[in-house]
Amino acid sequence: MRSKLFVPASRPEWYGKALASAADAISFDLEDAVAPERKAAARAELKRLLDGRVDPPADWRAAMRAKTLIVRVNAIDSAHFASDLQAAVWPALHLVNLPKVESPDTIRAAVEAMAKLESERGLSRAVGILANIESARGLRLAAEIAAAHPRVVGLQIGYGDLFSPLGIALAEPSATQAVRLAVRLAAGEAGIDAYDGAFVDIADLDAFRRDSLAARCMGLAGRSCIHPSQIAAANEVFRPSEAEVAHAARVVKAADEQLARGVGAFSVDGRLVDGPFITRARQLMALARRLGMTDPSDNVTPSTDPRATP
Repeated sequence: MRSKLFVPASRPEWYGKALASAADAISFDLEDAVAPERKAAARAELKRLLDGRVDPPADWRAAMRAKTLIVRVNAIDSAHFASDLQAAVWPALHLVNLPKVESPDTIRAAVEAMAKLESERGLSRAVGILANIESARGLRLAAEIAAAHPRVVGLQIGYGDLFSPLGIALAEPSATQAVRLAVRLAAGEAGIDAYDGAFVDIADLDAFRRDSLAARCMGLAGRSCIHPSQIAAANEVFRPSEAEVAHAARVVKAADEQLARGVGAFSVDGRLVDGPFITRARQLMALARRLGMTDPSDNVTPSTDPRATP
């Protein structure tokens, strides 16, 4: 997910525009973007979209098949969590975005509640979890949270909740880079992706692009977008370049040949290549294939990790 566009679940008139956008994922928000008095109505609108009982327009259906559909619910210890899951866990949903996660127990409790609903409703596909890291405790336990259950497909940074109570400036690069690295390493330990949080200055697209490039340098796979104007830049920044894909393809080809001969380290394009570089090349080629950047006949070993993001 290079780009994940937030849409308040209380604004169904925006659903179609969001689905028609170029965002890889749409995150329908039941948490911060919806006032308490409007949450019940927002849940009703979201259920109509996701439960499959009322057909949405044809162009919506096509977009829903092509995109990752996410619902950000309220925190598990809130009065809204159970009702949010009731509205969200339906066949069309891919991921629950779980906010304010501070322990692996939170993940396991959410999985139990989700599995119960899936069983009751006869869902054939398990819904995954995108876990928000947005507190000092959550950051300290991020690796445990990432590995708490195979349903966790990614960690997402929440800068506002993490930084504001601590008096850390949202735009302080040293702070954001430190958090990005910590979250990426925690996610990497579990073999899942890390995603960047929102960039709140929607009027400064140049700054958004620079900030996104900094996130990509830390190994993050994509980020949240709070306005449609941010989508194109996110998609571009988190898309591998043609040169990167071409090099990765040469690495994969050489690896297949050299490993068959028992050679584990070799040179491609004047660079030393061995185990971790081969793994990264295969990952990059798999991403390029998903983005339609490669010929389907390219020799790519796809991921078999059940936690891979849809």
